[in-house]
Amino acid sequence: MADLKIGVVGLPGAWSTEVLADAVEGATNFRCVIDFSDIQIDITQGKAVYGQYDLSTFDALIVKKITKTYSPLSVDRLIELDWLKKTGVPIFSDPYSMAMMINRLGCTLKLSSAGIPMPKTSTAETVDAAINIVRQYGSCVLKPLFSTKARGMCVVNANDADLELRLKEFNQHNSLMYIQQKIELPDRDLGLMFLGGRYIGAYARVSSGKSWNTTTADGGKYDCHTPHPETIELAKKAHDCFNLTYTVVDIVEHDDPADNIVFEVSAFGGFRGAKEGCNIDVASMYVDYVIQQIKGKK
Repeated sequence: MADLKIGVVGLPGAWSTEVLADAVEGATNFRCVIDFSDIQIDITQGKAVYGQYDLSTFDALIVKKITKTYSPLSVDRLIELDWLKKTGVPIFSDPYSMAMMINRLGCTLKLSSAGIPMPKTSTAETVDAAINIVRQYGSCVLKPLFSTKARGMCVVNANDADLELRLKEFNQHNSLMYIQQKIELPDRDLGLMFLGGRYIGAYARVSSGKSWNTTTADGGKYDCHTPHPETIELAKKAHDCFNLTYTVVDIVEHDDPADNIVFEVSAFGGFRGAKEGCNIDVASMYVDYVIQQIKGKK
């Protein structure tokens, strides 16, 4: 399929973006990593120009990353990609679906409406209301609406002497406060991967024991994991809430499947956990899947 032009929307130089671009180049002999900040959108003419390329002429775009950090700008860019998709360019995953997930609250509400078990979660705009929630839950994690890898999150407890002060500080940067009950976790949580609606494997993020979370940014490491069938079933149910080509469902598995908890579904889905934990080359699998979808429409 050397005649195909498949672009990768991502961050030039970032590991996951370049791995995906490598896979595209290996399959098509074409490489184009697209930094969205340099795209010019001409709505009147129906064009999206990136350097020498008119993206409306591409066979497909794969979105690996839309901004370095999640923000309202991420949503704006995905809305623009949704417009480009409507002009006829196949885009993976569906930009509108990703836009609805960038905001943590949107993802949580969708999962909750589908009956997916999650930690108890509330929102508040005033510090007084937030104090009442923390007192009700006991121990809580405050989470920004736009963040990944636990960035900007903090743990507060009902008996903290400085609870009001910490909530005020969080509220300064988060006008709508997302407050989630902190649950006791095993030493790991899981990322269950889905491609084209099919479960393809799982990896674990194993805690370093030095932080309340398991992210690699806080010392966690990746490991391979074989989930229980009930865990896969729950993750698939969460996956099915969204129209995504590739995604990872973050879930905590317990001995009793009735206690399993879903944290979130990733708008983009990472590759590193699969590679380092399970030696699964998701990037190549993803590109193969996209090519098959393109071939099916030609």
